[in-house]
Amino acid sequence: MGRQVWKPGNMLYPLPVVMISVCDKEGNSNIITVAWAGTVCTNPAMVSISVRPERHSYQMIKETGEFVINLTTKDLVYATDYCGVKSGRDIDKFKACGLTPIWGQYVKAPMIQESPVNIECRVCEVKELGSHHMFLAEVLAVHADEQYMNDKNKFCLEKAEPIVYSHGAYLATGDVLGTFGFSVKKNEKQK
Repeated sequence: MGRQVWKPGNMLYPLPVVMISVCDKEGNSNIITVAWAGTVCTNPAMVSISVRPERHSYQMIKETGEFVINLTTKDLVYATDYCGVKSGRDIDKFKACGLTPIWGQYVKAPMIQESPVNIECRVCEVKELGSHHMFLAEVLAVHADEQYMNDKNKFCLEKAEPIVYSHGAYLATGDVLGTFGFSVKKNEKQK
């Protein structure tokens, strides 16, 4: 079989699909679904999200310089899609999706209680890149739901059944196929 050559595009799939919660200076909140999000740096902890300037949440982030990344799960797939296709100009997405806003420690944007992980972020820089503008942000705090902790106090995201996004589809994840460094660890039988 051969290979097809396509026009330039972003083919880094699957992508993490996250719900970004925001709040404007008047206290009006919104949720936007973003699939263009990623880790940028460990120390200091930094992330990025890319948002189209015409999106309702864009101005809220630009105005306050704050947002929360809320990880998504199989139980949140409906809300994840809904918050990506409906505009906060027209509807309260927290109410429409039955989501619970809770407050973190550092930003005014609400977190989503139903999410297993909430990441409070403060924007450091905005890069206007074309169709999307990238918000480079410092992570101020990470909130993890204790129900996903194991008996050794390790967070087990796979128990939350996280989802990812690929070519217009939401996909389930969760099967652990190995752990960091497993490919070079000596087999117990070889000892």
